[in-house]
Amino acid sequence: MPPQSRRRRRRDQRRRPVLYAAVASAVLLSATAATTVYVKARAHDATALVSHITSSGEDPSVSPSPSPTVDLDALLAKAVRSAAAGHDGDVSVSVLDMDTGTRASYASGDRTYDTASIVKVDILAALLLRARDEGRSLTAREKTYATAMIEHSDNASTTQLWDTIGRADGLDAANERLGLSGTTGGNGPLWGLTQTTADDQLTLLKQVFGVGDDLALDADARAYVQELMGNVESDQAWGVSAAGDDTALKNGWLQRSTTGLWDINSVGRVSGAGKRYLVAVVSNGSATKDAGIALVEDVARAAVPVLSAGG
Repeated sequence: MPPQSRRRRRRDQRRRPVLYAAVASAVLLSATAATTVYVKARAHDATALVSHITSSGEDPSVSPSPSPTVDLDALLAKAVRSAAAGHDGDVSVSVLDMDTGTRASYASGDRTYDTASIVKVDILAALLLRARDEGRSLTAREKTYATAMIEHSDNASTTQLWDTIGRADGLDAANERLGLSGTTGGNGPLWGLTQTTADDQLTLLKQVFGVGDDLALDADARAYVQELMGNVESDQAWGVSAAGDDTALKNGWLQRSTTGLWDINSVGRVSGAGKRYLVAVVSNGSATKDAGIALVEDVARAAVPVLSAGG
């Protein structure tokens, strides 16, 4: 080989390691840059995911599941049947948490009950609607009758106001405005045989105590009825009062002449553990008045705690 060729070959061999090193560096830098971009992208994706989870309240380790639905009516039915065990007669109850709007109902068959004296709250509501329609306040005489009717459960005063509102027709017309759909006024002077349901009585209580938006009674009328219901005679303060304290109520009791059995009813507002409840219990078929009262009180005590299961 000529001397010049040998010199060129040696120069080429000396350059190759440098060239190889340069190429290797370029490849390494390219791979590092790509890896860096990939890692940064994955980190960004992870950050975005954590941000989404944090803002949405999701836990990535826990699969979401629907909240269980509590059947309060079924729980109430179980509680009432247990409370009524050993008692004679039929009973229905409706109860509502005034602060949350949670409610539950139990009806013993598809039937209505004699109101007895709980209809007196309904009569007073009808009277107040009538007076407002006529653009007036209650007269002094009407107020005297109303006080005796609610606080003392005076029947003669009730008959006077029953006549004033137009008896059953007047009551039925007022109840249409109040939202009662299952209540029918008694025949002729027999206001105590007005037929009703526990659900309707709860609807009436909502009107009286201002629960909901569709209120037919104005604030003054509601305050007036509440005041009277909060001042019933002490010997008549039984019934739903067994379920709490700070009670405003009206009770009803009637012995049916055809059977000798008793209708015992109680409706009102009670408070307990910082919460307020509306409770309506209606019953019939008890052998004695005291037995009917015991039934109503046991059912009221059992019904109110059921609402705590609804939150």
